[in-house]
Amino acid sequence: MSTQVRSGEDTRIPFRSSRYFCVGNKWYFSTREGFDSGPFASRERAEIGLKRFLHVVKMLPEEQRVH
Repeated sequence: MSTQVRSGEDTRIPFRSSRYFCVGNKWYFSTREGFDSGPFASRERAEIGLKRFLHVVKMLPEEQRVH
């Protein structure tokens, strides 16, 4: 579990689970908004997919981002 406090959180640390999960032999990632993406051939590929997703989200204007 991460002990990092995110912007907008108080000092209580909420439960956090891994963003990555495997079904059969295929890997997926989840976003905070409940979006699951995949399948990917490996966890490493899912990690790359999440990094790409976050990069695209950061490029969106603030009013279009899901909070």
